[in-house]
Amino acid sequence: MNFGRLKNVVAAAAIEGVAEARARIFGHVLNPTGQRSSHKVLRKKLIGEKVSQWYPHDIMKDDPLVMARQEQERLSKLEMLKRRGKGPPKKGQGKQAKKRNK
Repeated sequence: MNFGRLKNVVAAAAIEGVAEARARIFGHVLNPTGQRSSHKVLRKKLIGEKVSQWYPHDIMKDDPLVMARQEQERLSKLEMLKRRGKGPPKKGQGKQAKKRNK
């Protein structure tokens, strides 16, 4: 009986040693307990540089004339909506404030 248990212990130690050697040879991270680890995420290549290279540079954001014109259009549209009574409410007079005041 004792011989069988000893055999199992030796076999388990041999399997553990082989797993450690395999991890060392192939550069893997050994995780015998199976706990969650961030290794999988951290070994990925960073893609931010490739993503930023893919999209062209937006010239419109650099040109102050274009930005000023867009801002002027936004303000004129907002003024037109206010004249019709469709503009944004003043602070503290929106939907939530009306619900609270009931």
